[in-house]
Amino acid sequence: MNEKVKLTAFSKGAGCGCKLAPNILQELKSKLNKSNNSPKLLVGNESNDDAAAFAIENDNAIISTTDFFTPIVDDPYDFGRIAAANAISDIYAMGGSPIMGLAILGWPIENLSIEIANLVMDGAHAVCKEAGIHLAGGHSINSLEPIFGLAVTGIAKQENIKKNNTARTGCKLFLTKPIGVGLITTAHKKSLVNQKDFNEALEVMTKLNDIGKSLGNLSAVSAMTDVTGFGLIGHLIEMCEGSDVSAKVERRKVPRLSNCEKYISLDCVPGGTFRNYESYRSKVSGLKDEEKALFFDPQTSGGLLVAVDQTKLNEFHQLTDNLKLESFGEITPKDNNVITII
Repeated sequence: MNEKVKLTAFSKGAGCGCKLAPNILQELKSKLNKSNNSPKLLVGNESNDDAAAFAIENDNAIISTTDFFTPIVDDPYDFGRIAAANAISDIYAMGGSPIMGLAILGWPIENLSIEIANLVMDGAHAVCKEAGIHLAGGHSINSLEPIFGLAVTGIAKQENIKKNNTARTGCKLFLTKPIGVGLITTAHKKSLVNQKDFNEALEVMTKLNDIGKSLGNLSAVSAMTDVTGFGLIGHLIEMCEGSDVSAKVERRKVPRLSNCEKYISLDCVPGGTFRNYESYRSKVSGLKDEEKALFFDPQTSGGLLVAVDQTKLNEFHQLTDNLKLESFGEITPKDNNVITII
């Protein structure tokens, strides 16, 4: 097929930047029934975790999640790869192993051919194969914008499930991927991106967070989540508030993609950044004006945010040695400011 399209031209939002603003999402969640009447429901909507977990036999648990969004890149195959990696990440963020995926497809059939949708599916199949799972079915609708994602099922030992509301004071903070994806992909949408910078971002977005299933085995890891649409600071605030703690962030140690400052100067800041900032700014101190575009930048298929017991760092570094991770902050006792940037 020789048909060339710009998928991003068919959508208002892009990737995890499509998320509802955090304050609106909390209002919606407040209407949900948070009472957990089943002891088998280990993780439900009472927290802000990445997936739900349900106890089954032999001390195992099923982990279930869903994630989908509109195109963040123009190439349909890459869109499928990114969306699949992003959805599967929720399982890894809970310390689990994925076992099966189901496709979620919304397609403007009058404007985009089914052949292009097939390329999206091909990209998803490739990532599912890399993760060692089957794309076993799914559901599709005719929609105004292209939408794609997965519902993913995973499994873990109950004792190995990691949550985002169990961080402990003194734990060091690590991030397994650099931030800045929203800036780079917005520059891509505006045709302002350097190809090398875009390729770097694409590699980050399509990389599986499969280190998470190994981190689930470590008692050193007190809390874990993945960083997506609410940006690094937004997801760290969720971790801190859920755990009744605060955190300090060392601005110079936060990993970031190349040339983020350049794209900020070119006004390549996605709309989700401003929604995140308005929702969370009252909970952050020490933030410089020029930093909000990076620290609140919505990530798509972002890295794992991990809180690690500082007395067991050797165990963590041995497992993640190939990633060459450096701590960028620390969990601190609860303070008036949830996050302090230094």
